[in-house]
Amino acid sequence: MRIVQVSLGNRSYAIKVGGGLLPHLGAECAQLKLGHRCAVITDSNVGKRFAKAALKSLSASGFEPVLITIPAGEKSKRIAVVEKCYDQLAEHRLERKSFIVALGGGVVGDLAGFVAATYLRGIPFVQVPTTLLAQVDSSVGGKTGVNLKSGKNLVGAFYQPRLVLCDLDTFKTLPKREYISGLAEVVKYGIIYDAVLFAQLERNLAKLLRRDRLTLRDVVARCCEIKAEVVGQDETESGLRAILNFGHTIGHAIENSSGYGKFLHGEAISIGQVAAAKLSQKVLGLPSGDIGRIESLLRRSGLPVKIKLNPTQRKKLFDAMKLDKKVSGGEVKFVLAEKIGRVKFGCQVPAELLAEAV
Repeated sequence: MRIVQVSLGNRSYAIKVGGGLLPHLGAECAQLKLGHRCAVITDSNVGKRFAKAALKSLSASGFEPVLITIPAGEKSKRIAVVEKCYDQLAEHRLERKSFIVALGGGVVGDLAGFVAATYLRGIPFVQVPTTLLAQVDSSVGGKTGVNLKSGKNLVGAFYQPRLVLCDLDTFKTLPKREYISGLAEVVKYGIIYDAVLFAQLERNLAKLLRRDRLTLRDVVARCCEIKAEVVGQDETESGLRAILNFGHTIGHAIENSSGYGKFLHGEAISIGQVAAAKLSQKVLGLPSGDIGRIESLLRRSGLPVKIKLNPTQRKKLFDAMKLDKKVSGGEVKFVLAEKIGRVKFGCQVPAELLAEAV
């Protein structure tokens, strides 16, 4: 098992990465001295596979868990579903010392974290991410939230978990498309922060694609280390943390404008990263060789690298970009790469270059 610390003063917590960790969930929660009542929030797909083990582990450690199941998919990340969770928490008399376990992928983690941040003005929660994307990215750092019709993650809160438990065995039942989607965020960490990691991904991609546990453990832990370092310096995205959004401005707009669910998050982010790399060449002089390496690695991973849009779809995409959280003074700001392993945030991009890249 690898342990990564997220250093945030009295809100610091551990990320534990390894196989066979889910049966130890109850014991891990007991060490945190949380209240006896808790709720496991999961979705209809993950619940069938892992809810029983989570509930059994919690009960064995003296907790009184209740299961809350939401429909699987991005469309559940909305206020109406949050309200249903509140009602069930109240019905089962969860108190301020009670806690929530987010058992699932990014949608479950974002939604359950937001529920925890706002129910009774905040109760503790534990992340148990079951997808590659959630383990390397969305479960770490305390970003919680839900979507509005007009944009992704426009309602939310910064609210840190008490623990992140990454059980690599949950990948055994993860559908191929979902697993590959997570590789887009893995590649992102190499682009924004670690050229050595990027080169390792190029060399070890075959092992990653066959879900080799040792390779996965090291890659997941390294991605978590990078995110922990960034979040430790800038928890609420007032500066450095913005680099984690490489490819996300265009990617989120693709998700929104195409209707949530057509593209998985990682698929949209993959397309967004290639577009951001091309913009980076025009604005910051990113070498063409680096663009080729980025596009090649994403393509070899099985991810899409481009999208065809008619004029109506292009307009919807640009309209969605203007509603992005990173818009400042009405202007969309981008994270762009100077080279693999180093990026700049807050970059202005002329409209004609943006249109070209898309």
